[in-house]
Amino acid sequence: MQEQKRVVIIGNGIAGITAARHIRKQSDCEILVISGESDYFFSRTALMYVYMGHMEFEHTQPYENWFWEKNRIELLKGWVRKIDFESKTLHIDEDKTLPYDTLVIATGSVPNKFGWPGQDAVGVSGLYHAQDLGYIEQHTREAKHAVVVGGGLIGVELAEMLHSRNISVTFLVRENNFWDTVMPEEEAKMINQEILDHHIDLRLETELKEITTDGEGKVTGVITSTGENIACQFVGLTVGVSPNVNWLKDSGLEINRGVLVNEYLETNKPDVYAIGDCAERRTPTEGRRPLEQVWYTGRMMGEVVARTITGDRTAYRPGIWFNSAKFFNIEYQTYGRVKPQLKSGQEQFFWQSKDQKKSLRIVFDEQTMAVLGVNVLGIRMRHEIWDQWIAAGRKINQVMAELESANFDPEFFKAYEYDIRQVFNREFEYMTVPNKKASLLKRLFA
Repeated sequence: MQEQKRVVIIGNGIAGITAARHIRKQSDCEILVISGESDYFFSRTALMYVYMGHMEFEHTQPYENWFWEKNRIELLKGWVRKIDFESKTLHIDEDKTLPYDTLVIATGSVPNKFGWPGQDAVGVSGLYHAQDLGYIEQHTREAKHAVVVGGGLIGVELAEMLHSRNISVTFLVRENNFWDTVMPEEEAKMINQEILDHHIDLRLETELKEITTDGEGKVTGVITSTGENIACQFVGLTVGVSPNVNWLKDSGLEINRGVLVNEYLETNKPDVYAIGDCAERRTPTEGRRPLEQVWYTGRMMGEVVARTITGDRTAYRPGIWFNSAKFFNIEYQTYGRVKPQLKSGQEQFFWQSKDQKKSLRIVFDEQTMAVLGVNVLGIRMRHEIWDQWIAAGRKINQVMAELESANFDPEFFKAYEYDIRQVFNREFEYMTVPNKKASLLKRLFA
């Protein structure tokens, strides 16, 4: 790579900033990061804690302000309106243009809206951008009741935020249980109960039909799919996100739901890459989705694209899926792929604590007994251990024998491995009447 080549990154989220940092580590080229959202990189996942009073916004910034100048990463606040790929020129705001040699598009996501009447009213917001936090702060100061629409991670975060300020919340979830498009029924019902235990009015199998307003365009309530009119002063729309690519639709860049990229995160335009939430992989690796809009995939893409840009062309290989979240007081982790319903050729073991605040589900191959994935609620597990076990095809009985090594709870927390093994042994013990699980156990020790 030639010295002083200009790399321009659009977007200062985790993907774009990781790319900038690693390009700097590996080269001396000129780096410019452009974002209209905020002056500095911040942690999106921490926005809820600012609203809840646990930290100030500046505490969400992982790097001090002097970091950027010291590392020769130039920051520009502004919105890129158009890209001329032929001349390699960016059009910023109303009248500014800038050239690039290499371009990285890392523009993230935008909250979904589905054309509901009143969705653009005053007092309606998603929770994704820094501007959303300020808007929610402003429009919930006098609120007594709020409605949150959408049964996903951002929805439960917003419900917890509002609850922390003594704002009563009605939570509309169109599915049979919270997040049951991702979680098996037992885990989904555990989270239902956790939400209810925190006095959130959880309405399952209920959709938003309309947002009502007053004569000045301010929220007055919602009408649900059941015909109920719920009065409120704020509506949170948290029905997922979509890649932030609409502004690129007529640019000549190949776009499906996101910007299409190959295994090297290259677009159809020379010297142009896309990473993070806005990138859609043409040929995802087995078991992974074309779009994966989570923090760690953005970070990994940033590291990989930096290597390619600085001369070490590297394919993006995300490895075994993992994710984590928190539902009020219950922490959630998943490694591998645990679907709401078992696939053909799979078996599973499920354990739940007596208070129904903790659970462990292990999915394994019916023939080989190799562990395929795990869901855990309320017990912290070590990522590296589960990653190794799944990658190595460790058998379920071996995992059970070594379960303590995966525990990451603090020292004096109650341990549940003995209870878990007792339930496992009961479920898979030999029976006088042959059954499926008895035959599975027989193969384990064959």
